[in-house]
Amino acid sequence: MLEDDMINCTISHEIHQYVFSCVYIFVLVVGVPSNLYSLYHAAGQLKQKNELGVYLLNLTVSDLLYLTSLPLWLQYIFQGDDWQHREWLCQLCGFLLYENIYISIGFLCCISLDRYLAVVHPLRFAPLRSMKAAWFFSAIIWLKEIAVGVVFFRHKELSKDRTNQSVCFEHYPMKPWEYPINYYRFTVGFIFPLAILSISYLCVLRAVGRSAGTQPPQKIRIRQLVSSTILIFLVCFSPYHVFLLVRTILERDCSFIGRIFNYYHLSLLLTTLNCVADPALYCFVSESARHGFYRALIRPFTRILCCLRRGNTSPSNPPTDSNEVATDVNNGQPTVLLLTHTSTCNSMNKEPVCKNTNLIIAAGSDETL
Repeated sequence: MLEDDMINCTISHEIHQYVFSCVYIFVLVVGVPSNLYSLYHAAGQLKQKNELGVYLLNLTVSDLLYLTSLPLWLQYIFQGDDWQHREWLCQLCGFLLYENIYISIGFLCCISLDRYLAVVHPLRFAPLRSMKAAWFFSAIIWLKEIAVGVVFFRHKELSKDRTNQSVCFEHYPMKPWEYPINYYRFTVGFIFPLAILSISYLCVLRAVGRSAGTQPPQKIRIRQLVSSTILIFLVCFSPYHVFLLVRTILERDCSFIGRIFNYYHLSLLLTTLNCVADPALYCFVSESARHGFYRALIRPFTRILCCLRRGNTSPSNPPTDSNEVATDVNNGQPTVLLLTHTSTCNSMNKEPVCKNTNLIIAAGSDETL
């Protein structure tokens, strides 16, 4: 082991054993099934030719790839922060960690821009909201982040501390080659996407507030999506990038590292919660996804209870799927037809009989989520 690969500072890793292990287990238990369900829902969006499903699918795939590395991180923590696998596995786990952060940020921006174009300019930029365009932008994000990751992670990431333990992705103090990388992450990877998110969603909120044709429940759903997206972005990614910048500017000795170590690692831990927040935001706020969750988990239990009581039940609110169709300009204002597909089933007979109803709602400059 070369001298440059040694950690010169003595750091207490107790926060990993007591906090990281609990959070990682929680993220695995909750994140894996919720992301698998989100994957199923995104596939349904693809079948409906909804470009939003492309971004949902890629966002979920990124989360699932990172979740596959958590068992190795847990083993690393339980062994007292002593990496006992090959170095390339350490590099791969770190690669998946940082790729998930910036690929997730990239697709959050794609979703925000897609909603901006759908609500503010439903007709003007229709080609940018096609399935082909969505797949093209998704490929650009993956190729860009993978290329950046390959360039960044060509350095050695396995070090030895003073107790002769192998430490993965930890350099104390920070290496000189990390400075430009961290400045790039803060500006291009965080500040620029935050500006895109903020501007696009402020425009969406203003357009929704001015839209007379948008129904109040739909306005609430749009505002919830806007607020939740900004909140998740700020909570999951802002603390890490702030402390990353602070470390890059001020970290020069071991005393500073000792003061900031726990705060920096807690901010890094918050980025992992993104794997739980993404399905909750982009899957379970969807009406069809909520009804799918009801049909898969809740309705079987209610039917069992009703059978025990010798009663019959049926969902009070049938699931609906909405798709927007942009039409011509009416009195200078673009009109969007919201096609609501409602399916109702009669379970009183031995064989269920279903009826399908299409409800067309006209709304100026409006769109379903």
